This record gives sequence, structure tokens and C-alpha cells, in this order.
Amino acid sequence: MSRPLNIGYLVPQFPGQTHIFFWRELRALEEMGHSVSILSTRPPPPGLISHEWSDEAIARTTYLGQVRAGAALSALLALLPKGLPRWMLREGAGFSKDVLITLSAAWMLKKHCDEKGLTHMHVHSCGRAALVATLCQALGGPSYSITLHGPMSDYGPGQRVKWENARFATIITQKLVDEAQDELAGHLPDRIVIRPMGVDTDALKRTKPYRPVELGSPMQLFSCGRLNVVKGHQDLMHAVRQLLDAGVDVRLNIAGEDDAGGDGYRKELESLLKELHLQDHVKLLGAIDADAVRDHLLKAHAFVLASWHEPLGVAYMEAMSCGVPTIGTAAGGVRELITDGVNGLLVEPKNPEKLADVIRNLAADRDLAHRLSEAGRAHVVANFRSLLGAETLVEEITRLQAPSAG
Repeated sequence: MSRPLNIGYLVPQFPGQTHIFFWRELRALEEMGHSVSILSTRPPPPGLISHEWSDEAIARTTYLGQVRAGAALSALLALLPKGLPRWMLREGAGFSKDVLITLSAAWMLKKHCDEKGLTHMHVHSCGRAALVATLCQALGGPSYSITLHGPMSDYGPGQRVKWENARFATIITQKLVDEAQDELAGHLPDRIVIRPMGVDTDALKRTKPYRPVELGSPMQLFSCGRLNVVKGHQDLMHAVRQLLDAGVDVRLNIAGEDDAGGDGYRKELESLLKELHLQDHVKLLGAIDADAVRDHLLKAHAFVLASWHEPLGVAYMEAMSCGVPTIGTAAGGVRELITDGVNGLLVEPKNPEKLADVIRNLAADRDLAHRLSEAGRAHVVANFRSLLGAETLVEEITRLQAPSAG
């Protein structure tokens, strides 16, 4: 076993709707005997989260986002002779703006690292949070590493600076590795590890065998994801309407909330429900905690998420871990998780007609439903357990801090 580590764990706007993965990973690190200091840029807005662990997470998290003019000025003066002007000139106006926004947070992070004796910082982002760690390191703070969770275009300017100063990076799919190598050739750290997000397969499992939908009973569908147009909930609603019109009785529950706490895209989905006359068949559950998600999964005959783009998909993993036949879209990195017809089913995004066909066929094929239930669970247990992410971080940080690493 490696010697205990004392590390920082920086996640933007923590805890968020989809942050159960981060919570599981940091708890796994602690169960392995390591000390973890949780940091974030800012807390989530009220009403956006619903986890049984949220209060504990917020109480444990140090938030760096409050702008302190004195801290920002101190950081700026300290960084001027350390290459900051060269970075700003090279990366442009957008990066320079981000620097000014994050100077205060970087200074406060440096102070926190000194007080806690942190020896390494892992950042689960390539956005401004990664820049905070970059500037903190330039101020004399600890080394840092980053994780890429989605397309590079989602994370703002200055990627060369963030990546070339990181000691290692984890990337969740091969597709994203290829993108990073194309866009950042010559600016990547020496170590890049493909490490998908994972789920707690011990908690997310069945207590009773999976049972497909019975003839004459409604098919229970469950979906879970932020209420955002790219999650494709509107396409799934159109598919439900088509199934009902074709005589296939279905019920759909959708867990998740929009980024405005219910005042954003949710309003459009509520209007669509009325327009399609689905009020008796589709329910918007809002943000629910992990236990409630598991309960809905165990009651479902199938899990469906019709994302237009998905870097990989923790929601898919949770469903598969629970032995629920899973239907996803062949978009982004989902094909690195789901093999169509083997451990799940895939359709092209933005295609409600095809999605309805696949749901109808699954409802009619009990053998297929059983096979997907068993194969999906086995695949996630073998390749996407949450402990694997914690083990990867420990291995890489330990390698960095070994005497031979320099």
C-alpha cells in the first residue's frame, strides 16, 4: 500500500446535480487512508441539488470564488515576474479576462494549501478551476493534475497553459484523448491516462431479479439528466407520444432539474407535456437524491437517455449497474460504454421515431431485455467501478512524489 497522501480535490460549483461520482471518489480516497481537502469555486444555487450527502459536502468544502481585491492584487504582483504576461499575450483577451477573475481564488488556494500542507491538487475540470490551480502552482503552491470530462470547447481559453503546466491528466474516453492530442500537440503533460468515471456497483445493484414488462401492463421508463435541450428529453417525450398513439402503454419518469433551479428549460418541457397531452404519462421529478434514483431504476423496465451529445454518461452506468436494460444515443463517447445489442441499445440522436421503435421492440422481446440486464451489469462491474478512479489518482500522484520522479 502507498504511503498516505495529503491532496486537494477541486471541483467547480460543488456539489452539483451530477456530482455523486466525485463524492464517491473522494470517499474512496479517504477509505484508502488518504487525506482529502475539498475545494470548489462556488456553492450551487438553492434548489439545484438534492443529495442526502449534500449538507456534509457543503460543510466540508472550502469555496474560493469570493473576489477579494487585496488577494487579487497580491497574486498579480507575485505572478508578473513569473511568466504571467507572456501567457496572457500568447493566449489572448479571453484568457486574460479569466486570469483577472481567478487571481483572488488562486491566492486563497495557495494560502489554504500552505495551511493544510497539501502536496498535490487534482482538478476535475479544464475550465477556470484548472486555471486557479495553474496560478496557484505558479505562486509556489503544489503540483496539480486535471481531468477532461467533455469536449475541449466547453472549457474556455488558455488550454495550452493549463495542460502544459499540469503534471498529469486523466481523460474519460479515447475519443477525447484523440481530440486533446489534435488540439494541444506539444502542450500536453507527459502522462495521460484514460480513466472513465465510475459508479458504486456495490450500492447500485438489484436485490430481486430483473423482470421485463408483462403483457398488458404499462412499460415503466426512467430517465435521469439535467433539464437541458442537449439531454434530449424532448425527443424522448415525442417518442412516448408515438408509442401511445401506436397502442404501446408506457410511463416515463424524468429525474433532473435545469441549471436555473426550475425556472429555465423545465418551463419548455412543461409546455411540451401539455402540447403532447402527456400529463398522465410523463412526470418531471426534479432533482432527486441518489437513493431515489436507485429506487426508480429498480422499478423501471428500461432506462432511456436521448442525449444529443454525451462525453460518456454516468447515468447510463448507474442504470446498467442496476441491471436495467439501457437505451442511449450513439453520440460523443457513449459508444465506448454501450455496444449496441450486446450490453445496451443505441439509436442516433434527435430521432424520436427510431427511439420509439427501439423501445417498442424491447418491450416485445423479453429474452433481449434479460440479456441486456445481465450484460450491462457485468460490463460496468468489470470496467466502470468508482474505486478505479481513486486508484488511478493515487497511483499517479504517488509516482509523481517518488524520489526518482524528481
